[in-house]
Amino acid sequence: MQRKRPPSIDIPADSPHTIIVSGAWLADLLSDSSIANHLQTQLSLLEKPDDLTWDLSQIGALDYIGAQLLWQTWGKQRPRRINLQEQHLALFQRLEEVVQLSHPISQKIPSLPFGKLGQLSLNFVLHAIGITQLLGQFVLDLARFIRHPSRGPWKEISANVYRTGYLALAITALVGFLIGIVLSYLSGQQLKNYGGDLFIVNLLGVAIIRELGPMLAAILIAGRSGSAITAQLGVMKVTEELDAMRVMGIPVGFRLIMPKVLALALTMPLIVVWTDIMALTGGALSAQWILDMPPGFFLHKLPDAVSLANFWIGLGKGVVFGILIAIIACHYGLRIKPNTESLGQGTTSSVVVSITSVIIADALFAIVFSKIPY
Repeated sequence: MQRKRPPSIDIPADSPHTIIVSGAWLADLLSDSSIANHLQTQLSLLEKPDDLTWDLSQIGALDYIGAQLLWQTWGKQRPRRINLQEQHLALFQRLEEVVQLSHPISQKIPSLPFGKLGQLSLNFVLHAIGITQLLGQFVLDLARFIRHPSRGPWKEISANVYRTGYLALAITALVGFLIGIVLSYLSGQQLKNYGGDLFIVNLLGVAIIRELGPMLAAILIAGRSGSAITAQLGVMKVTEELDAMRVMGIPVGFRLIMPKVLALALTMPLIVVWTDIMALTGGALSAQWILDMPPGFFLHKLPDAVSLANFWIGLGKGVVFGILIAIIACHYGLRIKPNTESLGQGTTSSVVVSITSVIIADALFAIVFSKIPY
C-alpha cells in the first residue's frame, strides 16, 4: 500500500524549516500530470532549499525519476541537513557521480568552401557518379544476360513486369482519360469560337501522342513504381538482406537491379501507348459533346493528322524514361541508411529526382527531334 501512495511534500506548522517527503516517488505516479504539476508548484515555492531540513525517511519507494526531481530542486547537490533511508542513499550517490562526469566536447565539423552551395554541389556530383556507375553496371549485367539467357533472372523480370506494368494500368487509364477530357474541353471551346473544329484532332493527337502521353505515364510511374522500388531496396538494406546476398555470392546487380530496369524499360512504352489510347478516347468523347464531332470521325482523321514519327518518338521516350526512373529509384534505394527517417527521405528524393530527370530528358528529346515535323 505504501508503494501506491502518491508522492507528497508536507511542511509541519511547528517546524517551518523542515520538509517531510513521503509517498512513492516512482515514474508511473509522477507521469500523472496533476501529481507532477502539484509537486513542481510546491517545490518551486521553496526558498533556499539547501538551507532547509529534508526528511526523506517516510518515502515508501523511490526510483531514479523521483530522485532526479528532488536532485534538481536541491540544485544538483545534497542538502546539508537530510534524513535519508539507507536503501535510497545509493541513488543520490550515483547522481553526485554523474554531476562530476566531464561532458565530451563536440567536434566541430569543418565546413566546405562556399558553405551550403558547396555541399549541394558535392551531393549532386556524388549522386551523378553513383547513377552513372549503376547505369554502367546495368549495361554489363545486360551483356551477361544476353550471352547466357538461360541463366538469366526470368522470374524476377516477369514479377517486375507484372508489378510495374500490369498493376499500373488502372491508374494510368483513369488519369489519361480525365486529362484527355479536360484538354479536349478547353481546346474545343477556343477552336469553336474561330471555326477550327476540325483542328481538335491535330491538337489532341500531336499533344498526347508526342508529349503528354509519355510525360503523364512517366510521372505516374515515377510516383508509383519508382517509390516502390526505392522502398523495397531500402527495406532489404535495413534488414541486411542485401549483405546476406553478397555473402552467399549472389550478384545484387544481376538479380535485383537489372530485372527492375529491364522490366520498366519494356513496360513503359506499353504504358505510354495505353495512356495515349485512354487520353484520346476521353478527348474524342469530349469532342463529341463540345463540337458535336462523332468519335468515328475523330479516329478516321487521326492517322492523317499525326505522322507515324510522333508515335515512334513517344515510344522512344517511354524506353528512356523507364530506364531513368528505374536506375534513379535503385540508386536511392541502395543508399538508404538503417533508420526509418532515411527510408522516407530516400523515397521522396527518388520520386522528385526521377520526375525532374524525366522533364530534362523530355526537353532534350524536343531539341534532338526538333526537325521532325509534327
